[in-house]
Amino acid sequence: MHAFDVLGDPVRRRILELLADGEMTSGAVCEVVQEEFAISQPAVSQHLRVLRENGFATVRPEGTRRLYSVNSEPLRDVDAWLDRFRRFWTPHLDALATELARGRRERRLRDSGEEPNQRRTP
Repeated sequence: MHAFDVLGDPVRRRILELLADGEMTSGAVCEVVQEEFAISQPAVSQHLRVLRENGFATVRPEGTRRLYSVNSEPLRDVDAWLDRFRRFWTPHLDALATELARGRRERRLRDSGEEPNQRRTP
């Protein structure tokens, strides 16, 4: 299965979000996902299996529990693939950062009683 097929499912994306915060038992994952998506425990287990079989999650036994965690390697592959497309949104994000900085500067100057386009002289 292609990485974007795995990540294309909202349930699997949510599971990865949960696991990104740290290792979780399958029961804890099921509890959250069942509540948010109203799906059965077997359905959640199937999503965990897809994540595991495609390398996005790892599982380790601890007694009777199964602890799941994120495997970052496939996510690095996705990031590398996306890298060729960053040029489409990076300039827009840079422009947004510039506008936000300009707005903060203007508020700071306004709050200090100085006009935004007025320059201070030493």
